[in-house]
Amino acid sequence: MKTKIIIYLLSLSFFAGSCSIDLVPTDRYTEEVIWDSENSIELYLNGLYEEFRKFEFGRLSFVGTDNATDGLTDIMKYTSEASGNGTVNILASDASRYSAASPGISYWANAYTRIRRINEFLYGLKNYSKTTETQQLAYEAEARFIRGYVYFWLARIHGSFVIIDHIDGHASLTNDRSSEDDCLNFIAQDFAFAAEHLPKKQTEAFVGKATKGAALAMLARTWIQAASIAEFDKKLYNNDSKTGIDHGKAKTYYENAIAAAQGVVGLANEGYYDLESDFAKIFNTADNKESIFRIDYVPQFVTHLYDLGFVPPGDAPGQVLVYGVPTAELVDEFEMADGSRFNWANPSHAADPYINREPRFYATILYNGSTWKGRTLNTTVDGTTDGFVQMGSISEPRKTVTGYYAKKMLDPTNTNFIQNRSTQSWHEIRYAEVLLILSEAQILSDRLTDGKNTLNKLRNKRGLPDVVANTKEQLFEALQHERIVELAFEGHRYWDLRRWRQAHIKLNNIRFTGHKISNPGSGYIYETVVCDTRDREFVGRMYYLPIPIAETQRNKGITPIQGW
Repeated sequence: MKTKIIIYLLSLSFFAGSCSIDLVPTDRYTEEVIWDSENSIELYLNGLYEEFRKFEFGRLSFVGTDNATDGLTDIMKYTSEASGNGTVNILASDASRYSAASPGISYWANAYTRIRRINEFLYGLKNYSKTTETQQLAYEAEARFIRGYVYFWLARIHGSFVIIDHIDGHASLTNDRSSEDDCLNFIAQDFAFAAEHLPKKQTEAFVGKATKGAALAMLARTWIQAASIAEFDKKLYNNDSKTGIDHGKAKTYYENAIAAAQGVVGLANEGYYDLESDFAKIFNTADNKESIFRIDYVPQFVTHLYDLGFVPPGDAPGQVLVYGVPTAELVDEFEMADGSRFNWANPSHAADPYINREPRFYATILYNGSTWKGRTLNTTVDGTTDGFVQMGSISEPRKTVTGYYAKKMLDPTNTNFIQNRSTQSWHEIRYAEVLLILSEAQILSDRLTDGKNTLNKLRNKRGLPDVVANTKEQLFEALQHERIVELAFEGHRYWDLRRWRQAHIKLNNIRFTGHKISNPGSGYIYETVVCDTRDREFVGRMYYLPIPIAETQRNKGITPIQGW
């Protein structure tokens, strides 16, 4: 009853030509041959789904060594200081690393390559396909779902981009950027079309395709992005004529987000989705009701390296990489089991900080004394294998620099990841996120009781009491806290801080911390230590990252984003 993606290697090697010729070649596929068979159309579509892998596990495949965007924030610290494994550390602490010549985060060329393939697909579908009108609409819906996803990433990074919805002419080389408002509305149109024409559930033969619920969830994500820009940007950070959204549209876009999210809730009420009682199960079991859209992997054929990058070093001494580890700031966000806030100033909390915490803590964080794969982790300064290393003392420590390891998406049963890699699923969007979007839109559009009830629905399922908040400001603060804890390591924190226009406050002129733990024989001592070797730096113009100069030179019609 979920949407998942199973990417087959054969589909990725499938070639779809795009140029008409007079003779029918025998060594390649022509448009007529491709569109004459539903099987070949399915293969073409399967190849387009590969785009989701560029963002699996909250990482950007085009930044460093698949660096996670959470490493740019207050919840995760990458351990390396070298370019590649530690690119996010360099970007997080030096705003000068972002420029049109070297954008830092740039998906532009990859995005338009994929958009070109999608538009070619849509052109061929319209002009050559012999399938029924209903089937054509379903194929178009899938392609536009993928196109909407690609464009959504361009909107997150740049705000304003060139809209290309067909392959005629040379629009990509002559057109200027559209306004941020128009861009997000265009993305919403793609997802809305997909939601209208995709089934609630794919047949067993086509498990892995997009569904109505997936499209509605992405539509909700799009509208909350638009509402946030209208609410918080107010043209305070960039005078570019095409960025920003009129503040007066915020309420309308919140209402749009509510409508899309409630569409998913309606499907949940029909039995398609639900919140899981066991938080860890979501990430350890592929088939669960919380998953709306995910990537599944095939052992020996389509795998990933998440375990290699994030397990504690004792899993394979000398071989694991330990890319990123949780910060003390994240660890301290997790509440006590009774819903009270954890506080180091509380003597009982400080004496044993890892007992009586909320269930999500134990599913998300590996801490000193955790049981992991049959051993007890020693993350103290005396821990020989899994122990603490001071950040900056070694260029590539491959150990924790905060006293913690990320547990959430690791496979606790995988002991052969060096040889066989990993196959646990990546959840691109799940039901909990939809409820958080719904709650945020309700709160910020002054439906405070509805927003609070939605937030409590999630908290109660996670074993926590109702939120203690009543005013709009208190509820929004509670919502932000819930997104940190619920969505940790899933790649949302950086983009949340950007759309709320908080990044220049919370990610600037600050260093984040870890806990250096020692045991002199009279009990554990927890010392808060800095895990950044330089101050973080995020300046206002970074809310709209630069378009690569090579693209503005290639397309004479496009204007660079102001400030770059």
